[in-house]
Order: sequence, then C-alpha cells, then structure tokens
Amino acid sequence: MLFNSYAFLLGFYPAVFGVFFLLARRSESLAAGWLAAASLFFYGYWSAAALPLLIGSVCVNYFAGLRASPGGAAADRARRRLLIAAVTLNLVVLGYFKYANFFIDNVNLALRAASSDELAALNVVLPIGISFFTFTQIAYLVDCYEGKVRERNFVHYLLFVSYFPHLISGPVLHHSQMMPQFRRRETYRLQPNNVLAGLLFVAIGLAKKALLADEFAQYATPIFNATRDGHEVGLLVAWTGALAYTLQLYFDFSGYTDMALGLSRMLGIHLPVNFNSPYKATSIIEFWRRWHITLSQFLRDYLYFRLGGNRRGVVRRYVNLMTTMVLGGLWHGAGWTFVAWGALHGAYLLMNHAWRRVMPTVRPLVQPLSAVGTFLGAALTFIAVTVAWVFFRSSTYDGAARMLRGMVRFGEPGCSLHCYPGVFGSLTVPPTSQTYTMTFFALGLTLVWCFPTSQSLTQHLTGVRSAAAWFFAGVLLMCIALLAVVNASHHSSEFIYFNF
Repeated sequence: MLFNSYAFLLGFYPAVFGVFFLLARRSESLAAGWLAAASLFFYGYWSAAALPLLIGSVCVNYFAGLRASPGGAAADRARRRLLIAAVTLNLVVLGYFKYANFFIDNVNLALRAASSDELAALNVVLPIGISFFTFTQIAYLVDCYEGKVRERNFVHYLLFVSYFPHLISGPVLHHSQMMPQFRRRETYRLQPNNVLAGLLFVAIGLAKKALLADEFAQYATPIFNATRDGHEVGLLVAWTGALAYTLQLYFDFSGYTDMALGLSRMLGIHLPVNFNSPYKATSIIEFWRRWHITLSQFLRDYLYFRLGGNRRGVVRRYVNLMTTMVLGGLWHGAGWTFVAWGALHGAYLLMNHAWRRVMPTVRPLVQPLSAVGTFLGAALTFIAVTVAWVFFRSSTYDGAARMLRGMVRFGEPGCSLHCYPGVFGSLTVPPTSQTYTMTFFALGLTLVWCFPTSQSLTQHLTGVRSAAAWFFAGVLLMCIALLAVVNASHHSSEFIYFNF
C-alpha cells in the first residue's frame, strides 16, 4: 500500500485517523493499541509472510531489553552476554535475509573461476523495512543495557517499532523521541493546527513524488538501463542520466519524508526531521548532517563512536570513518556498487577532514575570497555527490564505469537525447523537446537550491493566525494535492528507499 496510492490516501489512512481519535475519547490505551494494530495490518498488507518475523522480532527484543536493563535479577556480566546475544541475533537475521543471496552469488563466482561445483541458490526474499526495524531495535537494546530506557509499556514499544509512517523507509527512530509521546495526553487530542500542518506536508510530499521524482525517473531509468545493457553513452546523455537520478532521489526521499512527517503530525505524533536540503551543503561533512539525518546519527552513535571515533589518533579516526561509511553503504543494499558508494563517501570525508586540519593555516590567505570559496565548496560537493550516486543507482560495476566514462567523454558534438536511436530499447526518454528538458531540469535545480524546506514553509504558514493565511494554505493544499493525485494515477511507483 503506497503512500501515494488511492487505497492508502482514500481508504486506509482516513479509517486509521478517524478511529484513532474516536477511541482516544474513551481510552488512550485503546487508541495506542489501535494504531499498533493498524501498523501491523499495513505491514502485513505488503507481505503477510513477513509479518510473523516483525512480531517475533518485537517480542524477542522487548523481553531481551527488559532482562538487559540494570536493576534486574541478572548480574552485569550476564546482562552483557544477553546484550551481545540479542544484538548478534538481530544482525544474523538481517544478514540472512539481506545478504545470503549476495554471499552465495559471490561464492559461486569464485567457484566458477575455479571450475568447481556451485552452491544452490537460496532465493531469499527480503522482508520490506527489515533494515529500519532492526537498527531501531539494536539502538533500543544498547540503551536498555546502559540504563537509558525508562518506558516499559509493551504496546508503546510495539507501536514505536512498527509505526507505519516510518516502518518502511524511515526515519530510523530512537525510543527517546517516540515512546514518551505515547504517554502524553495531548497526543490523543485532535488539534486543528496539527491537521493543517500535516495536510500541507502530505500535499507537498505527494507533489515532490508524483510531479517531480517520477518525472525525473523517466530520464534516469532508460539511460542507466542502457549502460547496464552494455551501451556506451556520450557526455550529454551521461550527465542527463546522472543529474536526473540525483534529482529523482532527492525529490523521492524528500517526498517520502514529508509525507511521513505529515501523516504522523495529523495523529499528533512528531517524527524527527530526516531531510534538510542536503544539496545546499558546502562540504561532504555538512551533506551527511542534512541527508538521511537519523541514519547518519545512528551510524555515528552506535558504530563510529563504538569503534573509538576520533579518540585514538588521526589514523584510527580515518579508519573508523571509512569503516562506518563502507558498512553504511552495505546497509543500503547487498551489492558491490553500494560498497563502492560507501567507500567513495568515506574517501570524501577523509579529504574533507584533512582539509579542515590545514584550513587554519590557509584561512588568512583565502579570507578575502570567502564568498567564492563557499560557492566552490557547494559546487564541488554537489558534483562529488552526483558522481557517487552513479554507483548507488547502477546495478553493476560495468554499468557504473560506462556512465562515468560518458561523463568525462569531452569533445563530442552537441546532441539531444534523441540522437541515440535504439540505445534505450523498449524504455525511451520522454518525447519532449530539448527546451522542455532543459527547463524541467532548471526547475528541479532551482527548487533544490533556492526554495525553503518543507518544514520552514509549513511552520510559517501554520504559525500565522490570520484567516487570509489559512485560506491561502487551504487553496495551496487543494491545488497541489489535486495535481499530484491526478499525476500519480498515471504512473504511481514505489519510493526508492522501499528497497532498503
């Protein structure tokens, strides 16, 4: 059930919303239980076969968290063993479902080279959202062991893990951000400002997905498919594909984040901000503070810091950074292209931190050119991120290499996308003029670089008390939603992060 589908927007969500606040008048516990049950139904709608895995994971981790917490009957050493066992179990389950096929494929590749018998394929089906609910619960277990968890209500824990606006594609939630909200009375009171803000978030997010991300996908998909299938592409086509995917992913993930924030806000629950105009970043360090913010925080707090962070010297710090980014890349997908993407961002971060070490020495020399330096930093960061997305999007190294070769293939005559007949097979780029294509890309880049975030826009509109502002917000909401819903009916598609 896609957020951008009629079944969700006109069926599932209105029913969840209405029953939640009706039950909240009688019992807050009943309302929380209803929301948890609706979340399990939402997950089961995607995959009934995977629902027992989610429920089993919640039960095992909840009781493991109770036993691992200080103050119980278990001694410190026993608690530590329990923590290690529970975290290991989570990682083994995640590893089996997400990486078993990848492991066997690589073993068979090696066996094929050695002319040996191959392992039988397992054909494991990846349960949707397993990366998110696994990471969420690992953080919970660690915090239980360290005595940071105060909430013990099982229904609240079940809701915290399975809460449907975040379950499939994040954000990666922390118990301290969510479980206290389920205890507050105001969460269960219908508030007009929350409904208005939520509707604005949903409308803006739906528009980003349907009107922008899905349209940019029509340029990116055929070009990346062409390089995957062995076709060489020229400079214009390669950069068109790379930029199209860069903008597709931005509006797709931003759109999902906005819709998740809005759907949750209408229910009186505030999700953490997970996206903050990352393409405005002037460095890779800043980019990772703006892109998938909750995942970056999880990797920093539960991996980078646990490896030692920057407390053991410069070399060890760089090793920890690279390890964190490679594992972060592998978290996104079981493929060597994701490893390459993570390693490339690791290398970017190493260079960024190295530059910051020498910056105090050169700052007096470049101070008069600070505005130019800011512009160059933003441009270089955007180009570096775009190049890295080529690995993220490509399904094979060869396909990524063809794209990158095309992006530096200078000296070719100028040509529109349609100068490559037959290259794209059954998938063709949109039959539009070159002027339309350039205008559409310029619009996308303008929205990325010049417009305020959805959070600031929504906060501004809902913070004004005048009737005119409410009227304007309502008209804007209806126009955006109508355009997006009509467009979504033609080619609604999954959000990209559903695959992770």
